[in-house]
Amino acid sequence: MKKVTITDVATYAGVSKSTVSQFLNKRFDYMSVKTKERVDAAIKELGYQPNIIARSLKQRSTKTIGVIVANILHDFSTRVIRAIEDYCHTEDYHVIVCNADDNPEKEKRYIDMLRAKQVDGIILFPTSKNKAFYQDLMKDEYPFVFMDRLVPGVETDAVLLNNHQAAQLAVDQFVANGYQKIAVLAPPLFDPITPRLERIEGYQDSLEKNYIRPNPLYAINSALEKVEEQIKKLLLLPDPPEAILALNDRVLYQLLQYVKDQQIQVPQQLAIIGIDDVTFASLYTPSLTTVAQPAFDMGKKAAELLFEQFDHGASKKQVYRFAPEIIIRESCERKGNEI
Repeated sequence: MKKVTITDVATYAGVSKSTVSQFLNKRFDYMSVKTKERVDAAIKELGYQPNIIARSLKQRSTKTIGVIVANILHDFSTRVIRAIEDYCHTEDYHVIVCNADDNPEKEKRYIDMLRAKQVDGIILFPTSKNKAFYQDLMKDEYPFVFMDRLVPGVETDAVLLNNHQAAQLAVDQFVANGYQKIAVLAPPLFDPITPRLERIEGYQDSLEKNYIRPNPLYAINSALEKVEEQIKKLLLLPDPPEAILALNDRVLYQLLQYVKDQQIQVPQQLAIIGIDDVTFASLYTPSLTTVAQPAFDMGKKAAELLFEQFDHGASKKQVYRFAPEIIIRESCERKGNEI
């Protein structure tokens, strides 16, 4: 069958090609309601499909953005993606999602791929080892926004949690409930990943504020495959902790699995708080006290910042910090009054 063209639509509707083009680009300022209805009917009856590639070249926009996440398995990441997609949908934009696994080489390949596909901009959870590459994006005035992390020497819009405050809220809650021997369980710290470092600092500062001397044996960071082994060592110490703060959802899963396998009673034998309000927190038994970050608001803000770059170019970049919220449930009940 012959491909239906914009000329065919214009002839069928009895209008000019420029009118059809204005309709397709949603420029209705000088178009009557009857004209819009005729063009719309012609497009539907003829089954016209615009040439997206040709339109993109002409408009210098593909109406597409890229999102590169560090690990798509994080609850936080999936919520951020959903918020970005929702916002882009209202702007008639499409989203390409890539999972970099915190791998700088993989991240770089995805950035190259997305730029080759001429996406209009990128929102990314940056790794710590592509600084020169991000600086090249800045020189090219290519729109991009950092999510969840900062990279020293790279000035771009960024959206983060107040991570320091998040850890302090958790430690303060432990202390308020009578716990003094408080450990922290973190992912690997060999890469300077912003939320991990800031949450560790918040944990340490809150201990000192509460006149608790930090115990270096209580600060554990480990790759996921070795977390169980580290938890075992921690709880077999001569003077084990009474409470553990899990710095993100992934290490929280590992901690909860170990607690279940070893039949450790929470909070009677071990109190737990996790940063990130995992979806099952209220359903778990006992229900989990968590420090939530407003993932949907953060994702929406990142999308708004990217679209502002589309509209206004290289304006002054800003870092937006969102406040965490502690959601108190049963997993850190007051010591001596556990459920």
